Amino acid sequence: MLAGVRGGLMMVVVAGALCAWASATSAQQQRAPHGRLFPPEKLGELEGPDRDEWQEPDRIMDELGIADGARVADVGAGGGWFTVRLARRVGPNGRVFAEDIQRQMIDSITRRVEREGLRNVETVQGTAVDPRLPNNLDAALIVDTYPQIETPVSMLKHLATALAPNGRLGIVDFRKDVYGPGPDMDERLEPEVIIRDAKLAGLRLHAHHTFLRYQYLLVFTR
Repeated sequence: MLAGVRGGLMMVVVAGALCAWASATSAQQQRAPHGRLFPPEKLGELEGPDRDEWQEPDRIMDELGIADGARVADVGAGGGWFTVRLARRVGPNGRVFAEDIQRQMIDSITRRVEREGLRNVETVQGTAVDPRLPNNLDAALIVDTYPQIETPVSMLKHLATALAPNGRLGIVDFRKDVYGPGPDMDERLEPEVIIRDAKLAGLRLHAHHTFLRYQYLLVFTR
């Protein structure tokens, strides 16, 4: 009888371990796209003439409350497409911190802001773990970049620290239920994955917007 009980307990322990392994494996599979950095030599693919129309940058900035004089960060800024639009929105009294972990992207942004005569942009070369941003940001924005982040929870924790008490973090990325511009479907993430990461990082979901044609906008606060 005792041997049977012990055998049953052993089966429960093994089953529990297998369930935990399966859950971890499932989570890893969900994270598979993370860490695949966008190649700098393909930046031109992000500059389509219709991007303003389908990405609606002004409305995104409105939802984040970005106004004249604001301090904002463009995280994973790439070639600076959104950076220059943020810079125009915050004006000469504001500040935009354009962050990327690839040196080639930083160089591309530097050339772009110089070409456009923008003096309110500061480039920041972050790491895969820490964007190295200053504190008291009114807003931070991650556009079309989240699946490339190697350590998303760590990155979000640093962003939460960098936000001002009333600051907002906006994450824009491509939906998995509609075709159009953007990466392959298997490289996209459901918004629930990002919401779960943000909760682990100490952030609270403020709004989940679906007004974009091909994307979703998630807004978080501390």
